[in-house]
Amino acid sequence: MFNQLGQVVSVRVRRDLSTRRSLGYGYVNYRNPQDAARAIEVLNFTPLNGKAIRIMYSHRDPSVRKSGSGNIFIKNLDKAIDQKALHDTFSTFGNILSCKIATDSTGQSKGYGFVQYDSEESVQQAIEKLNGMLLNDKQVYVGPFLRKQERDLAVDKTKFTNVFVKNLSESTTDEDLSKAFGEYGTITSAVVMRDAEGNSKCFGFVNFENAEDAARAVEGLNGQKFDDKEWYVGKA
Repeated sequence: MFNQLGQVVSVRVRRDLSTRRSLGYGYVNYRNPQDAARAIEVLNFTPLNGKAIRIMYSHRDPSVRKSGSGNIFIKNLDKAIDQKALHDTFSTFGNILSCKIATDSTGQSKGYGFVQYDSEESVQQAIEKLNGMLLNDKQVYVGPFLRKQERDLAVDKTKFTNVFVKNLSESTTDEDLSKAFGEYGTITSAVVMRDAEGNSKCFGFVNFENAEDAARAVEGLNGQKFDDKEWYVGKA
C-alpha cells in the first residue's frame, strides 16, 4: 500500500509478545522524506481491511504526546462525522499530529473526539474559531484537553443526578421526557410540573441513577429542539 507513494525501506506491525496478535499500529519507513509527507496526505483515512487507517509522523519521544500539550477535546459531535471530516475541519488551524473520534465496539461514534496540534497557537485558534459552531447542525464544544486526573477533579466538584429542563412545549408529557432522557441512561423519575388545573408549566425534572448519564444528557439535549421549542437542560 505504502510503496505506491515511494520507496519503502521497512515496515513493521507491532505485535503482542506472547500471542503475536497485532496491536493495531505499526511503522513505515521511507527512504525519502517527501514520500513520507505525500503518504500522509494521500493515504490518511484510507480504508485498509475495512478500517480507515490513521497516519502521523513517528515521534520517538512520547513525552509530548502523553503530556496532552497541543491537545484539544471536541464533544457533541454528530454521529455521522468521521475522523477524516474531523481532520479536514481542524487542519485549517495548523499541523495535526493526531486526530481521533471515540467509538464503541461496533465502530459507532460516541460523539466526542480529540485533535493534537504541534503548537499551542493552533490550539487557541481552533478553540476560538470552532467552539460553539454548528457542525452538521449540532453545536460543538471545543476546549483544552484535560488529563484524567484533572478531569476527575472537575467532575467531583460538579456531580449531579437531578436534571432541570425548561422551555417545554405545553403538550410534552412525562413519557416524552422519559423517552428523550432515557436514551442517556437509567432514570428513576421524569416529571413535567403542572398547575392545579393540570396544565403544563413548561418545565420539569429528570433524575438519573448515576451522575455520568446525567452529565451526558445535559450535553446531548441542551439546546435541542422539540416541537419547535429549544430546550434548556442543566443541573437542577
